[in-house]
Amino acid sequence: MMDSPYIAAKADFSKITGKLNVKQHGSNSCPPLYGRGFGENLAIDNEFRKMNFWGSRTHDWALWNSGQRMVDTHFIFPLDHADEKDEKNYIFGPTDAIIKLCRNVGMKVFYRLGVSIEHNPPDMHFNTIPPKDFHKYAEVLASIIRHYTKGWANGFEYDDMEYWEIWNEADLGGLMWDSTWPRFCKFFAIVLKRLKTEFPELKIGGPAFCGLNVEKLDVLLDECDKLGVKPDFISWHSYTSDAIGLIKWPREVREYLDNRGCTETETCINEWHFLLDWKGVQASASTDMRRRAMEGVCGMHGIDSGCFNLAVLSGWQNEPLDTAFYYGAALYTVWGFYDEFRKASKNMYSMKMFGRFLAECEDKVECSSNEGSIYIVGAHAKDGKSASLLVTDYCGSSSTIEVEVAGMEDAKSVSAVIMDKDRDVVPVDVIWKNNVLTLIKNAHGSAAFYVTFEK
Repeated sequence: MMDSPYIAAKADFSKITGKLNVKQHGSNSCPPLYGRGFGENLAIDNEFRKMNFWGSRTHDWALWNSGQRMVDTHFIFPLDHADEKDEKNYIFGPTDAIIKLCRNVGMKVFYRLGVSIEHNPPDMHFNTIPPKDFHKYAEVLASIIRHYTKGWANGFEYDDMEYWEIWNEADLGGLMWDSTWPRFCKFFAIVLKRLKTEFPELKIGGPAFCGLNVEKLDVLLDECDKLGVKPDFISWHSYTSDAIGLIKWPREVREYLDNRGCTETETCINEWHFLLDWKGVQASASTDMRRRAMEGVCGMHGIDSGCFNLAVLSGWQNEPLDTAFYYGAALYTVWGFYDEFRKASKNMYSMKMFGRFLAECEDKVECSSNEGSIYIVGAHAKDGKSASLLVTDYCGSSSTIEVEVAGMEDAKSVSAVIMDKDRDVVPVDVIWKNNVLTLIKNAHGSAAFYVTFEK
């Protein structure tokens, strides 16, 4: 039995509000270099093309490409006592190769300078420790950038390799910087000034906060002010199940940066993912804890996770967030696009849905929601022949969704596909009558619809 009619959302295709921001749809993963002797990697490459990410952040690439010396500074420049000006002291080959794989599937590169995460006790940290010589380290980083943007050391001139991020999670307790935040801020400012001096045309920032801490950000910006520089972007992480809070966060940071006089500094959520509880995803989790964290509708690969992704991506289109990177890390991990049995997860299907939306559409239209669980974004197609709505119900209780649509009175046909707990982006019937679109779910709970209006 259908619920009583209720207009849960509205869309007006006669009111264009701007362009879709494709840079909010990024990833922390790319096609793997490791194991490419097996044919399955060609299929994986194609899956990345379908997800249509604008770019990939290189952080942690080294961790899931077993045995490859890539991306991390200590892999590229392994001997810190060596001459940083001599190209013979650098190893670029593996990083060159995986960047080519990334670009081959249409993803630009957002390069994290520094090192991958090191989840070890304090006395077993060997890489994520402060460099001995901040100025020499800055010279090494300049050489890496020069290799990929200026052709140095038989390198490349990638004019679209625009973003360079300094370090990752230096605020993670006292494990890496001895609880001395001002020391990291001094390092950050020294590196930022050195790199901006040689590469003023590039966007250089960071510091990839675990979760943005305004007090620590104040100290960081104060140190930058001393050297007369400002970061081109501020980046931070978010692991949560609170879609509304995650959507609004960039607005709060934008206001803070503007008040600090950093009006040109961009906002970047460089890691984000659906998460109910850290306990089930940690390496120490018991079998039962892991099963509860991964399986079912609210598991890490379940429908709630997939719809959370679409809710957040839809909501961000109306927020001042410049760039974002989903932590779809590796492929067959907790954070990957496949579950532990190598079945494509709802996370992958959700990214394909949003990737399709960005591939097909461009001019964003006015949309609003009257229901807390409903998230909606609409746009006209680039070819002018159609328009689309992405309607997401994240943990909602209704079995139908009513959307009032203006500006599509002359539509020849309306079609839709659905993603829910039982279906993976398959066609579904819709009701289109008197400018009201009725989307029918099989059951209560999370579901998402991609609706196409043929003009």
